[in-house]
Amino acid sequence: MGMESRWPKFISVRSLILLLLIATHYVSFVKTVQAVGGVEECSALLLFKRSFSIDESASGEPLSCAKVASWTQHGGERSNCCSWDGVECDEDSSHVIGLDLRSSCLYGSINSNSTLFHLIHLQRLDLSDNDFDGSEIPSRLGHDLTSLTYLNLSNSAFFGQIPSEISKLSKLSTLDLTSYSSDLKLRKGNLRRLVQNLTNIKRLHLTGVDIYSTVPDILVNASSLTSLKLNYCGLYGEFPVGIFHLPNLEVLYVDANSNLTGYFPTFNKSNVFKKLVVGGTNFSGQLPTSLGNLHSLIMFEISLCNFHPNVPSSIGNLTQLGYLAMYSFNGVSEGKPSVSFSCVGKLTKLYHLDLGYTNIKGEFLSFVSNLTQLEFLDLSSNDVSGQIPSWLMKLTQLTSLNLGDNNLQGPIPRSLFKLKNLENLLLSGNNLSGLVEFDQFSKLKKLKGLDLSNNMLSMEIRNDLSATLPKLQTLVLGSCNLKEFPNFLKNQTELTVLDLYDNKIQGRIPKWVSNATRETLSGLYLGNNFLTGFDQNHGILQWTNLTVLALGSNMLQGPLPIPPQSIRFYNVENNEFTGEISPLFCNFNNLQVLKLSNNNLNGMLPQCLGNSSVLEILALHNNFFNGYIPPICPSKTSLRIVDFSYNQLQGKLPRGVMNCTQLKVLNCANNHMSDIFPSWLGALPELRILILRSNGFHGVIGKPATKHEFPKLRIIDLSNNGFSGMLPSNYLEIWNSMKYVDENQRPYFEVYTDVISGQYFYNDYAMTISGKGVELKYEKTPYLLRLIDLSSNRFEGKIPEGPVGNLRGLVLLNLSNNSLTGHIPSSLGDLAALESLDLSQNQLSGRIPSNLAQLTFLAYFNVSHNHLSGPIPLGKQFDTFQEDSYEGNSGLCGKSLPKKCEDSESSMRPPPSIVEEDEDSVFQIALDWYVVVPGVVSGLIVGVVVGNIWTTKKHEWFVETFSRRRKPRGTRARKGRRT
Repeated sequence: MGMESRWPKFISVRSLILLLLIATHYVSFVKTVQAVGGVEECSALLLFKRSFSIDESASGEPLSCAKVASWTQHGGERSNCCSWDGVECDEDSSHVIGLDLRSSCLYGSINSNSTLFHLIHLQRLDLSDNDFDGSEIPSRLGHDLTSLTYLNLSNSAFFGQIPSEISKLSKLSTLDLTSYSSDLKLRKGNLRRLVQNLTNIKRLHLTGVDIYSTVPDILVNASSLTSLKLNYCGLYGEFPVGIFHLPNLEVLYVDANSNLTGYFPTFNKSNVFKKLVVGGTNFSGQLPTSLGNLHSLIMFEISLCNFHPNVPSSIGNLTQLGYLAMYSFNGVSEGKPSVSFSCVGKLTKLYHLDLGYTNIKGEFLSFVSNLTQLEFLDLSSNDVSGQIPSWLMKLTQLTSLNLGDNNLQGPIPRSLFKLKNLENLLLSGNNLSGLVEFDQFSKLKKLKGLDLSNNMLSMEIRNDLSATLPKLQTLVLGSCNLKEFPNFLKNQTELTVLDLYDNKIQGRIPKWVSNATRETLSGLYLGNNFLTGFDQNHGILQWTNLTVLALGSNMLQGPLPIPPQSIRFYNVENNEFTGEISPLFCNFNNLQVLKLSNNNLNGMLPQCLGNSSVLEILALHNNFFNGYIPPICPSKTSLRIVDFSYNQLQGKLPRGVMNCTQLKVLNCANNHMSDIFPSWLGALPELRILILRSNGFHGVIGKPATKHEFPKLRIIDLSNNGFSGMLPSNYLEIWNSMKYVDENQRPYFEVYTDVISGQYFYNDYAMTISGKGVELKYEKTPYLLRLIDLSSNRFEGKIPEGPVGNLRGLVLLNLSNNSLTGHIPSSLGDLAALESLDLSQNQLSGRIPSNLAQLTFLAYFNVSHNHLSGPIPLGKQFDTFQEDSYEGNSGLCGKSLPKKCEDSESSMRPPPSIVEEDEDSVFQIALDWYVVVPGVVSGLIVGVVVGNIWTTKKHEWFVETFSRRRKPRGTRARKGRRT
């Protein structure tokens, strides 16, 4: 058969040749189009490059390099951008499909006009670790780059709301928007919207994004997910337990979401977890025995959670584990049993072990000697006793050792100086004793941080040490009986933190301290010494990068020292500074804490003082400031404590305070302010303490606008003003935080600020409450204290029975010196936590309710100068109250009064079952009462108050409260510094 017979008759050879020619031209045309497209993409890249500057500080990676610096255009070579650093092209089409510019030192803004969006074929885009100068993430990402499977914009200074268009990138397998600066936000509910379209997602990283929502349960269906990071996101609600069962999930980070609840399920052997991090959440329940099934686990972090204290022995099966952090994992408090960690001794690959604040008791954990790979060991804030064991020298890899806040005794063993890799040694807050020969630290050539504070050590510091000591970065020698600045500081040119708190250093701070550390020092702690000033000119501090200045409780004089622009924490309380607050303080844009209390400062407050959006604590009490309170919180700010008390301020409370949505404490006591009751304060969702005592506030306290006013108020003091009308029963009904006993384990109210990243500063709140003729001073306000003081006003009418009786968390109630009438409500007998009740100087009548005798913690009781009659109650507490508690009531009779009762009137003793109630069965807190009474009656009143307290409080509390000084112990469940 001939060749022609093989082709269909309707296709000729000529036609075939024509088709071949057309095909050839078409291929040539396509290549031409692709070449033109490639040229356009290369031009787009060059224009993208020109929109930024190169700045080495724009990237944090030590090995960062400006990849775009190699992008050049030379005639016809401009289309060859596929060879440029960071650019990836498709081998067939030559389209740009990948752009990797991570850590490329790019600085500048990026917007919707960027030529980046001309690269419509992009599949991988990495712009992480650059500085886009607060730009918003352009919404065009979701419109134009729909082929993206990988998107990483982490830590590149993006700002604002994450555009909803990102959810259209349905092909994404990796989305990383990590923002450690917390400048990115995802509106409530948008997390669900974002996730529901990412059906192929494998790695979802949103660390630091302000999400403030629950975790959407649709993540339970994300079967491809291998890595999920939602830490530091403000998540709340219950974590979907089904996420733990995702078949491919290897990495889960949900730490630092304090309002996120959850629990661990039963794990099976099919789980592939490698990293499981839930620290800093409200996870609770038992640690399941099935944890031992997670054989691939290399990191396990449950610090600062509320798990039950028992540690399953199956944890010893996690033989691949290298990182174990259980710091305060069980919300430890005094009285809980010791926790056993013996199973941890089997984890011989551990390089990081944190068991701080886990209620370890007894001798040093012997199993630690098996963990020879340890680089980091933290056993701080426990009750480890005995001496520091010499076998620690076996842990030759150790770089960080923290044994602070325990009960260790004896000398610092010389064997510690054989740990040649040691970089941080923290031994503070123990009972270590003996002589410390400081030259021994010359053997630790790598030592960067040293903390020996709060022990009973004596120091031998030679003057010639400067040349031999390692270059330290952190030096803490608080409470080490130092009498002068150590001479070796002259050569410590790398110090970032210098803490000589609570020593006996006198005189002026030498200039050479700042000369050596001018460029490096960020934290200076010299409080509780006998310092009088600086050897510096004009009071301008020379440290250019100073972040923390803590000089409280000295004898410093003159005008306030002016810090550098970098300052974040400024505390000079309890000194003798004079003059006005310089307007320069308004220019410190990073200032978070300003404490100037208890000085001799005067003048008017700068009007710009409260304008800062980052200021969190403003403490100015006990000075001589006058004039008007500046307009604080002109917009929403971070203010949490504002204390103007004990000054000479006048006028009204600025309504701008309504914008202080984070405010927890407002104290304006003892000024000359005049206004009606600022009911609009009730809208502040976080307000716990409101003190307006001793001003000129006046008028009738009306009804709250809603039932949600003052939702968290626990302490209110409106005493010594001019309020009139009936007691504010409508408010009493809705103060819900006073209606129950909070079992929270924190001993004191405190506000902590994250001044230095990762290091919290704990700010205890000192408070003074006035009673009749006495002042109750709290150096630290008890967290569980509930208090109402409406005394010395012009209130009239009856004490409302129901509203007051429902406030069962109340510890102190003072309604004295008003014009109240009617009977004493029997419902007061329901206030089981009550320790002080003052109804004196009113017009109350009738009998004292007998059921008040069941208030087993009542330490102070005063109903003097009323119109009461009948027998006084008999019982455990009432047998201790003296005659002056009842004087001015001629109708009263009883055992402790001159007027005795007839037999028919003396049956006021409650049943034995009530009187003999176990004092531990009812809530009890110890009031740190320090009594200050003017006049010649001071001895009598002190004796009455202290005597009443003695009868109801444990001896240990009395000793602790009135002792001259008590060594700080590890009583907190967060790592931080108190100032």
